Amino acid sequence: MKLAIGADHAGFSLKEKLRQRLTDEGHEVVDFGTNSEESCDYPDFAQTLGRDVAQGRSDRGILVCSTGIGMAIAANKIDGVRAAPAHSDDEVTFTRQHNDANVLTIGAKYMDVDRALELIQLFLNTEFIGGRHARRVAKIAQLER
Repeated sequence: MKLAIGADHAGFSLKEKLRQRLTDEGHEVVDFGTNSEESCDYPDFAQTLGRDVAQGRSDRGILVCSTGIGMAIAANKIDGVRAAPAHSDDEVTFTRQHNDANVLTIGAKYMDVDRALELIQLFLNTEFIGGRHARRVAKIAQLER
């Protein structure tokens, strides 16, 4: 799977570990930065990664910041992105099955690399179930910006 990954300074260290592990697992990983722990603005990375995923250049995206919330808010401003912060297996499962989320946001403050990878694997391996949920996802795409 082709994955886009990005982070701000607070998520940099975790992003680097995730990028390496996902590459080792055989995924093609496109890194949208940041490239250090120097203070930077998370919306910049959410925007470039979000556009990449929305335009179909990457299959899914992963964004890392301190809480995962700011990245989700920013990424969801991009048409075609359905970003969700998630901390539990249920949240990840339902955001894929019911919402067809294409970007997962992770809070580096709250999880280590092993737990983040567990959630990412669930995110990558859970399919959208469609049906009545497809109607709802289509309505999301029609919401006024």
